Amino acid sequence: MSMQQRDLGRGLRVSALGLGTMGMTMAYGQADDARSIATIHRAYETGVTLFDTAEMYNASIPGSNERLLGQAISSFRDDVVVATKFGYDIGADQTAGPVLDSRPERIRTVVDNSLRYLGTDRIDILYQHRIDPAVPIEDVAGAVADLVAAGKIVHFGLSEAGPDVIRRAHSVHPVTVLQSEYSLFEREVEAVLPTIRELGIGLVAYSPLGRGFLTEAVKPADQYDVDDMRRFDPRWQPGNFERNTAAVQDLREVAQLAGVSLPQLALAWLLDESHDVVPIFGTRSPERIAENAAAVDATIAPELLQRVREILPDGAFGSRYTDGHLPTWENVSR
Repeated sequence: MSMQQRDLGRGLRVSALGLGTMGMTMAYGQADDARSIATIHRAYETGVTLFDTAEMYNASIPGSNERLLGQAISSFRDDVVVATKFGYDIGADQTAGPVLDSRPERIRTVVDNSLRYLGTDRIDILYQHRIDPAVPIEDVAGAVADLVAAGKIVHFGLSEAGPDVIRRAHSVHPVTVLQSEYSLFEREVEAVLPTIRELGIGLVAYSPLGRGFLTEAVKPADQYDVDDMRRFDPRWQPGNFERNTAAVQDLREVAQLAGVSLPQLALAWLLDESHDVVPIFGTRSPERIAENAAAVDATIAPELLQRVREILPDGAFGSRYTDGHLPTWENVSR
């Protein structure tokens, strides 16, 4: 089965939707590897060609997420685009939060590890996971440029980077794609869109379903597993939760008028924003793949899409991270 394709710049062409694998090994409670692999296979069969992983996705077992993805795609590796990330010292004491490390020597180590974990000879997209204020972005881009020259990397990407950092990195080595959170719930990256479009950089939107809030399965924070990040997510906390739930009910009514499910509405809204945006959704359920993929071909009346923005003009209620959690581009790109 095929899916519509989109160009993200510099010869990078991928399916209109991608699959993120973070939740298969961390952040959303216990998972089942066999079911996760079945989900990846179902995504490929549905036409998904962009698969996203990272060294950081389960720091307690280095490489576990990359190994899982590498195993799952081994029979069709050359048909898909694999993205992974560097930017942390996963061996450091992380009791106070993840430790940033984008020194060139660390980048080289991470890339060699990722190639081994994924069982591949090149990484199609290498992202800097988060900006490291201790390492000039020019040094980061230079290190990636060397890895591109060595044939280990095809495309350079940034994640949660602001306009100044993007421009400085791009002046050293072309940036192909920016990955940032973007959804009906999260609009912060819209301030960066003029810069990346000026430079011909595509956008990969992660958490397009609001970490599960824009689905039919949302529930109060205390009903999630103890190792599920939504127990602590500000948008699930009392006060914010009720306001977000009310907004989602309004969105659900719009979805019904459009003849689509709520997740399909959320994905279709992003896809309608621009042809240089590719959302990557996360799921551990093979059954969810077809539902999400159908959003690519959904036709939603402009007035209904406008109604979506009226319901949530500035995104969700509550910040997207708790204090001390992963930094956003606003406080790391200056």
